[in-house]
Amino acid sequence: QVQLVESGGGLVQAGGSLRLSCTTPGRTFSTYTMGWFRQAPGKERELVAAISRSGGETYYTDSVKGRFTISRDNAKNTVYLQMNSLKPEDTAVYYCAAKRSLGLATVTGQYPYWGQGTQVTVSS
Repeated sequence: QVQLVESGGGLVQAGGSLRLSCTTPGRTFSTYTMGWFRQAPGKERELVAAISRSGGETYYTDSVKGRFTISRDNAKNTVYLQMNSLKPEDTAVYYCAAKRSLGLATVTGQYPYWGQGTQVTVSS
């Protein structure tokens, strides 16, 4: 079982920034493709960004391109989501997810391991 722990959520005004972090214990972090998902009230969980095991390949959903940046530090067992120019529509619970298989999957069901989530609220 993979334990994922998110941090960094909070309340921010529109136009502001937050950085989310997700860490996991152990020595196998570099073998996981990582993703950040979000779920707003009444909506389905959606992939925001994903990053390959080496960090050399990334994916972003269209609504966050140019504003969010996903990165990872395998030496620290941590993946980050830097969120700039935040909008009220970015308000959601953000989840970190991991999978062993290759490829930047965009489907929720392809990630077997999940964190508990961290709330991000953007006020207008």
